Amino acid sequence: MELISMILFSFCSIVILFLFPCLFKLFDSVRRTLPLPPGSLGWPYIGETFQLYSQNPNVFFASKVKRYGSIFKTHILGCPCVMISSPEAAKFVLVTRAHLFKPTFPASKEKMLGKQAIFFHQGDYHTKLRKLVLRAFMPEAIKNIVPDIESLAKDSIQSWEGRLITTFQEMKTYTFNVALLSIFGKDEVLYREDLKRCYYILEKGYNSMPINLPGTLFNKSMKARKELAQIVAKILSTRRQMKLDHTDLLASFMGDKEGLTDEQIADNIIGVIFAARDTTASVMTWILKYLGENPSVLQAVTEEQEAIIKSNSGDDEKAPSLSWADTKKMPITSRVIQETLRVASILSFTFREAAEDVEYQGYLIPKGWKVLPLFRNIHHSPEIFPDPEKFDPSRFEVAPKPNTFMPFGNGTHSCPGNELAKIEMLILLHHLTTKYRWSMVGSNSGIQYGPFALPQNGLPIRLTKKL
Repeated sequence: MELISMILFSFCSIVILFLFPCLFKLFDSVRRTLPLPPGSLGWPYIGETFQLYSQNPNVFFASKVKRYGSIFKTHILGCPCVMISSPEAAKFVLVTRAHLFKPTFPASKEKMLGKQAIFFHQGDYHTKLRKLVLRAFMPEAIKNIVPDIESLAKDSIQSWEGRLITTFQEMKTYTFNVALLSIFGKDEVLYREDLKRCYYILEKGYNSMPINLPGTLFNKSMKARKELAQIVAKILSTRRQMKLDHTDLLASFMGDKEGLTDEQIADNIIGVIFAARDTTASVMTWILKYLGENPSVLQAVTEEQEAIIKSNSGDDEKAPSLSWADTKKMPITSRVIQETLRVASILSFTFREAAEDVEYQGYLIPKGWKVLPLFRNIHHSPEIFPDPEKFDPSRFEVAPKPNTFMPFGNGTHSCPGNELAKIEMLILLHHLTTKYRWSMVGSNSGIQYGPFALPQNGLPIRLTKKL
């Protein structure tokens, strides 16, 4: 009897041993019988990349939503993707179920920025990096560099005076210099030209296919990235030898307690430059366009900024420098920035990657697929923002509903540098509107794409000083 029991036990164990994986596979296959979201993956490998980046993204997104609904699949930059276009879905991915969707970028950007950059991580490492970045970008830290940002703004504007400029290119230079200031402090001027030369080559390959063959954009960009990391290593070495106190982002990264490697520091510095430069420059370009097209709004902003000068100077005709407190007296100008961020929606979407199979609204989002919350669709929804194509800063006199306005993302991975971006825009607008006037040159109705939407030809303008 005992022998029979042992045989039965052994038989059952064997059955369970072999049956359990089958049951698991059956369960997994049941999950995978969930349909993928509707949509098209386009051409092999290329997908629908060119359709997205060669036209108004509103057209691409609107046509997809109209045909497939608020969730659909596509294939861009070498990645199968699921795009979602409702506030509820954005909250699901970025906040309530954020642990299921790790931050990511296309392969080309990951390799160029560096795998240790904050964008590609979550958990303890991301939390540590975010604290280090916020330490350098919190109001207390930014207050200390307001005079230096103002100096950069004034120098930039003076260099534009009396000549035809391409707004976007000049704004890129300004925002690049502010980014370097926030990272390296006043030491940045020693390395500015070398950093600029390498970074300008690197950025050309951000949205290229990751084909590392001689002569390709990706190959040239990766060489520039290697040189950029070498420059950062040189700066790190110099600082360690000098042993001086600094309060910039690099100093935050170099803190002994943090234990970051030189590679991790370099990856994150390159990442911060990437995050701080083109997006802010694009917003500034659109602001000048919208103000130029809306004289009444420009007048309101100008009067607000002139009132600050008057309140600070009294009878003294020479206006004093701006202070942190002054930037908090600019509600109209701040609403202009908010409305520009909404209408222009420089970041049409953000990238996440499903860390496991996820079910959403009856559809399967497979593990490894990119998931893209469409900020642009949400910002241009007539149900959320009536007459969405109209530039109307007054709509921000009332705070927007949660998860409907996300120019800097949402959740734990929202942009930690948004306060710095706002300050550099406010300071530049203060000096532009109070001391200068500008006129747009040529046709100002066109828009160019790739990857950011910009006024045609980067908005050529002519800047003159007010008499």
